[in-house]
Amino acid sequence: MVNIVTPQRRPFVVASIMLATFMAAIEGTIVATAMPSIVGQLGGFTYYSWVFSAFLLAQATTTVIYGKLADLFGRKPTLITGIVLLLIGSLLCGFAWSMSSLIAFRLLQGLGAGAIFPITATVIGDLYKLEERGRVQGMMASVWGISAVLGPLAGGLIVDHFSWAWIFWINLPIGALAITGLALFLAEAVESHRARIDYLGATLFCVSIGSLLLLLTETDAGFRSLLALAAVFLATGAWFLVHERRAPEPIVSIELWARRLVATSNASTLLAGMALIGLTTVLPIYVQGVLGRSPIVAGFTLTSLVIGWPLAVMQSGRLYRAFGIRQTLRIGSAVFPIGAGFLLFLTPQSHPALAAAGSFLMGSGMGLMSVTSIALVQESVEWSMRGSATASLLFARSLGSTIGATAVGAVLNIGVAHFGSGVLAADVHKLLNEPTGLTQLSTNPTLRSIFDHAIRWSFLGVAVLATLTLAATWLIPVASRSEDDAQLAAANTVSRRAERNIDTAA
Repeated sequence: MVNIVTPQRRPFVVASIMLATFMAAIEGTIVATAMPSIVGQLGGFTYYSWVFSAFLLAQATTTVIYGKLADLFGRKPTLITGIVLLLIGSLLCGFAWSMSSLIAFRLLQGLGAGAIFPITATVIGDLYKLEERGRVQGMMASVWGISAVLGPLAGGLIVDHFSWAWIFWINLPIGALAITGLALFLAEAVESHRARIDYLGATLFCVSIGSLLLLLTETDAGFRSLLALAAVFLATGAWFLVHERRAPEPIVSIELWARRLVATSNASTLLAGMALIGLTTVLPIYVQGVLGRSPIVAGFTLTSLVIGWPLAVMQSGRLYRAFGIRQTLRIGSAVFPIGAGFLLFLTPQSHPALAAAGSFLMGSGMGLMSVTSIALVQESVEWSMRGSATASLLFARSLGSTIGATAVGAVLNIGVAHFGSGVLAADVHKLLNEPTGLTQLSTNPTLRSIFDHAIRWSFLGVAVLATLTLAATWLIPVASRSEDDAQLAAANTVSRRAERNIDTAA
């Protein structure tokens, strides 16, 4: 399989995959704003969280599968298929008549969205030279920042002036443009061979990972339910591993995931995902509940993370040339815990700028680690395994976010119970469940002190995870600077040769 995209067509391909990425990225923020209105019309408040969980579960469990399908059948048809599924789900969500139907259609959306992130990253790896990818990946990362800002605003405007159904239907024109651009400008020459899809492996993987994610997120479920989920996870997981070792075309290549470069990159990405979700989970409530600042100020402290990420990604090409690929990865992994260290110095008298600085550094470190890990893994495998390798990293980050959110929430609850007596701890939890509870919490010195000390445990956990990320990054196999330069030169030679072949064919 080879891409035959001319340099003149590449900007149109990038624009198309940016539209697809924006469509999937904005889903979380735009829906969150509109959910109170949706629940008001459809009822079923007890299923509120499942509107989000269904989408995220389906997206996380299908990421790896889409990576494999992109290797088998090509990036273009697989990505377009995912977009079409997301659009069908979006259309049906707008016609939902109950919370149960909305959850089912959100599940369909997630099944489509699972294709977008791994395949768009793979397409960039296919089209651009190693030192050029930072600029393009930075543009892609900025899409997340834009969606984080526009999502709540767009959701609020749509709910105020139109039917809530349009928060889903707005995807239709965006998706149509993305599909048109991909159909017109992304050209591939795929080797014709009879591919055998590992249906059993895909099913076992989805059931196993789905049960694991439910086990981690539905912690309030009864003991029997959690025990049943754990049993399903262990049984299907063991069956999956045995089956994949025997399958002629495994949906997950155990041999690929066992390679030291891939395994250590996935481990560091998982830990980084845990740390980052810890930051985004507790920092806003600390700024509001302890520092006594407004939700807007709390939002700005996280906006600095969104700014730092794409800025660092855009500079990665220069850092590759100056320090080498793997040293750039280590620079990012060192900046990451430094940013987390800023959180340990926060006090009730601190200025929010201190929190924003730590957030910016963590975002910068994560940006460098993310783009460099993807580049390293993509360059370490042949073309026919690039989609699977890229998807493994994105799956590791998604799994890390799920585990991290659960762990940080547990640490916070333990901290509240430890620093407050039974009555005071109950008072803190009561305020946290009220719309204006964080404001009331910040004006009560006793409760604020309990909350401050409890969140410090969470901040410490984030710092520990960031430090473990640094340690895991140093386990990634390191080449000498001359080997890095040789790798860059070889990759660029292949790219230039492909471009000459494209020009000759044209």
